[in-house]
Amino acid sequence: MPDMPLDALSNLNDDALLVLYANGDPAAARLLTDRLGPRVYAHAARLIGDRSEAEDIAQEAMLRLWRMAPDWRPGEAKVTTWLYRVTANLCTDRLRKARGGHKGLDEAADPADDSPSAAQAMQDKHRRAALDAALGQLPERQRQAVVLRHIEGLANPEIAEIMEISAEAVESLTARGKRALTAILADRREELGYRDE
Repeated sequence: MPDMPLDALSNLNDDALLVLYANGDPAAARLLTDRLGPRVYAHAARLIGDRSEAEDIAQEAMLRLWRMAPDWRPGEAKVTTWLYRVTANLCTDRLRKARGGHKGLDEAADPADDSPSAAQAMQDKHRRAALDAALGQLPERQRQAVVLRHIEGLANPEIAEIMEISAEAVESLTARGKRALTAILADRREELGYRDE
């Protein structure tokens, strides 16, 4: 089967690209990696709290995707749902192995910010570090639900599938997680530049 042109591939969904890769199309793999790799990395970084660990986890998750590609059954699950679940499981495994040795994201360099002012960039960095530190204080399942819902922007049914729980359990976890984050960050509102009006 000849490789498809890149512009034709870019219009295909993740399922179709994975099937093409399984049938020997390397351009489909490149496009799927470009499309999903950054999302997997960002998800892992939020869950694990260590950017270098997140890179390793993202690479492992993508390798697992390539290995299972020949057995993929389009329509049974979304590729992103499968990949988020694998990423979350890999993060859970790493966290279990490193109990007590967890480093926060505030210890790692932040990516470049395109903000126009240096003061705003510093404020944004401080807010991200505070959020990452607060997320690190949540129980693992609450953190995962909050990150998937409010940072990754996924809907509750997809989160339920990723976490293998009910949509009601997702709602409960995200509500408890948001309340906990509010409590953790309550005394830092002024420091983080949030003024009561």
